[in-house]
Amino acid sequence: MVEEKPAVLHGQKCPMCNKDTLTLTELNKDVPFFGKVHLFSMSCTSCKYHKSDVEAEEQKEPAKFTFEVSSKEDLDVRIVKSAEATVKIPFIGDMTPGPASNGFVTNVEGLINRFKEQIETLRDTAEEQEDRKKAKNMLKKISKVLWGNEKLKIIIEDPTGNSAIISDKAEKKKLGKK
Repeated sequence: MVEEKPAVLHGQKCPMCNKDTLTLTELNKDVPFFGKVHLFSMSCTSCKYHKSDVEAEEQKEPAKFTFEVSSKEDLDVRIVKSAEATVKIPFIGDMTPGPASNGFVTNVEGLINRFKEQIETLRDTAEEQEDRKKAKNMLKKISKVLWGNEKLKIIIEDPTGNSAIISDKAEKKKLGKK
């Protein structure tokens, strides 16, 4: 498969700092077993504003994916997450949609590492000893999962249908209205 070159526009006006230092990037990518997706991003070199999203070319139904990470091989499973999706890892945390939410294509290990970075920041900035202890325990669990010694469940709910966990082990259900 030939990788397309991204379309890039430099010198655009940033919606945050109003300087002409925003770069817009669009890339079309074919994700095996999911289809063609459009990856969009905005990055400002002045204020470090960043926003990205993933959009499936084909209209998809709202969906909920559940996946249990139970081996090191599961860390390689491909994940597509739109900015509208909620990612839940029970007993670890949630990644909820909102103005700062980003879409991305990664694998299970990359997703877990995003949570790990957030928890490390919480641990390092927590004022209460109890909060630091909680964060350390979550980091221990994440390390065990990354070593293949512990199981972990990942749930992705996307009202736009632009997200997926691409594995035969992933359970897909239609997302009900809330």
